[in-house]
Amino acid sequence: MDTQNAGISLTPSVAIKRKKQNFYLELVRRLLKEQPLASAGGIIVLLMLFTGVFAGLLAPYGLAEHHLKDIMKPPSSKYLLGTDQLGRDLLSRVIYGARVSMIVSLSSATMCVAISLIIGLPSGFFGGRFDIVVQRFVDAWMCFPPLFIILTIMAVLGPGIVQVIIVLGVHSGISNSRVIRSAVMGVKENAYVDAALAIGCSTRRTIIRHILPNITAPVIIVFSLVMAYAILAEATISFLGFGVPPPIPSWGGMLSGEGRTFMYKAPWLALWSGVALSVATFGINVLGDGIRDVLDPRLRGGVKRYGQRKSKKR
Repeated sequence: MDTQNAGISLTPSVAIKRKKQNFYLELVRRLLKEQPLASAGGIIVLLMLFTGVFAGLLAPYGLAEHHLKDIMKPPSSKYLLGTDQLGRDLLSRVIYGARVSMIVSLSSATMCVAISLIIGLPSGFFGGRFDIVVQRFVDAWMCFPPLFIILTIMAVLGPGIVQVIIVLGVHSGISNSRVIRSAVMGVKENAYVDAALAIGCSTRRTIIRHILPNITAPVIIVFSLVMAYAILAEATISFLGFGVPPPIPSWGGMLSGEGRTFMYKAPWLALWSGVALSVATFGINVLGDGIRDVLDPRLRGGVKRYGQRKSKKR
């Protein structure tokens, strides 16, 4: 019997893999059940990802395809969102703009989280003089207006999507390291961290196995907030002419130039890109907030965001 049980027992790697799969399935189930608004935000984000990946198939016209006979046409059956001053289909440009926004937001948020963890984890864990030196650097960085730093660096590096990602990722990463540091300082005071150090766990193992998993909620919040911030910041930079260069369409670039010049004559030039920015930012924010609520153990079994108390089984 023992031999049979040993034969059908799972190896540690398979057991860990199944545990992670069950965790993600439980996360999705709770998100759909307890956070309907966050679920709607998740649908918006998935639609944006799908649109960005398959923009070449979804767009009815090319990236910079001109129709000189149809300049500034209002929305119609042929051009669902109208055309701009060069006869380009606005629906196609909004779809391709989703690709730019998702690339910038995901890449910038990933870089931001990595930099925030690199700075915030050791600063919050070790403390002392090391923490003082690091935090004075962060304070000095945060003294400068964000737009001033971003535009200065973009003026040096030049316009381009890679430059935008690097600038937004580095700037938001240094600024948000304060959030990670605060979370680490709260977690390291728990008894299980002292127990891990008492039994001889190395500093690296303690940080990776005991500190990092318990700051998942603030990390997710930082990631979601920076995604929304990166979309708006990229739109601002492109609006000012320092972002993604033409003919690549950007939602912020569509608000600038033709959108601003011909706004009164053809209001749809600025309307649809503005709607896309608002919907994308809203979806990312509510999704990140909902995931934070689901992962936070302090909110389990209590009053949910919509005032519904979880019923207890008797």
